[in-house]
Amino acid sequence: MHYFSTWILRTLLTLSKGTLIVNHSKLFLSSLALFCGCAASLSLQAAKQPNVLLLCIDDLRPELACFDTPYIRSPNIDRLASQGRAFQNHYVQAPTCGASRFTLLTGRYGTASNEALFNRAKALKAGKEIPPTMPEWFRKNGYTTVAIGKVSHHPGGRGGPDWNDNSVIEMPGAWDRELMPVKEWQHPRGAMHGLANGEIRGNAKKMDVFQSIQGGDTTYPDGLITEEALAQLYLLTKQDSKPFFLAVGLIKPHLPFGSPAQYMAPYRNITLPAIPHPEKPAGKTTWHGSGEFKRYNSWGKDPNTDAAFAEEVRKHYAACVTFADAQVGRILRQLQATGEADNTIIVLWGDHGWHLGEHAVWGKHTLFEESLRSPLIICQPGMKKPGQPAKAVVETLDIFPTLCALTDLPHPDFVAGVSLAPILDDPTTAGHPAFSYWNNAQSIRTESHRLNLHKDGSVELYDHTAREKESRSIAKENPKLVEELTQMIKARL
Repeated sequence: MHYFSTWILRTLLTLSKGTLIVNHSKLFLSSLALFCGCAASLSLQAAKQPNVLLLCIDDLRPELACFDTPYIRSPNIDRLASQGRAFQNHYVQAPTCGASRFTLLTGRYGTASNEALFNRAKALKAGKEIPPTMPEWFRKNGYTTVAIGKVSHHPGGRGGPDWNDNSVIEMPGAWDRELMPVKEWQHPRGAMHGLANGEIRGNAKKMDVFQSIQGGDTTYPDGLITEEALAQLYLLTKQDSKPFFLAVGLIKPHLPFGSPAQYMAPYRNITLPAIPHPEKPAGKTTWHGSGEFKRYNSWGKDPNTDAAFAEEVRKHYAACVTFADAQVGRILRQLQATGEADNTIIVLWGDHGWHLGEHAVWGKHTLFEESLRSPLIICQPGMKKPGQPAKAVVETLDIFPTLCALTDLPHPDFVAGVSLAPILDDPTTAGHPAFSYWNNAQSIRTESHRLNLHKDGSVELYDHTAREKESRSIAKENPKLVEELTQMIKARL
């Protein structure tokens, strides 16, 4: 694993209540000048082109106050939404980490495999001509590109048994620096599925499915990722004359649901709303038995039959969301402290949703709304009507061309999505259908309906204007609509 050394900078940062704060005193400036060799290098002219800050959050369903879930504590993400545009109907292409991130980072449809980016890298190595990724496109157009944490499928972007093999790169040519601090978690694989204080997943059955431990933010890996993000933000804005494309990938609320106890505290004594449509659906669907969730130790309890346990699972997920929100807040405050906030486009993106008991599923990996809908917030300096959400249906494919439009980069004619700039100008602008896929099925989501088309020809059709939504298929009663949406899927995918 290639780790960019920031130890000099770290000696000049002060840790206060779990948050790195840059000391702006004269002593700090003189010390930094001593270490860096030239104080003048710290006041480089701000880049004329806008910077990009991309915040990727793993397994984040739109369970946020700014997405109409009032019991969730997400003040920092809510503040970002109030300054930008929250896309209330954003859908991913695949309900799994690697395949969804492939689409984000390439702007293209792919497969449902978590190995999609590694397979692309193998094809490149074999000499195939493949369009550049989004960070590579920005890098070729004059940006410094840095990734920290889980941006592609493997945190740090390496392969090998422990995801730290420098000879196996997930996204060749994409990043100037690709970083994953691990400390007591030993390696990126350990940090990805780690619990507090360096606990690494070996036999998942011996690792608790949730926990809440006393300690600061660095009790869990996301605290380390955030510290590195703060350090890199300082370097990018004070030592680099080029605009930056900084991507930060937070791991929580991915399983197992562990967070510092302070983030669980607001949820301990509240009663959560009832789980909507909690029954296993009838007929052929993409339902599954929550295998990823059941890999972990759940003390012999089943959240589908034990209401108290289900409530505990949901509260620990909520605590992880609040923990991730706190890290977002730290990063945004550091961006503000650098003076570059007014010249930076911020994108907050969830790589897919997550079932918390809907359809009797605890996990992702379905073509139901809960797996495919995720948060998307774009904040552009000087944007019109900030804070007004957009109801338009959009998809992850649209992010790459949108960022090119907002930064005046050449339009990448190899991408499949469209720019969302018109919706950023006017939140009432119409969107377009969203297409997704998983295993042997494909899906289309319009403003009013979802149709899932299975490889054997069977279909599910759901009316989102009806109270039942995705709890009852209406395919048999609507053959014309089934045919119309089926043809749209075949034409697109």
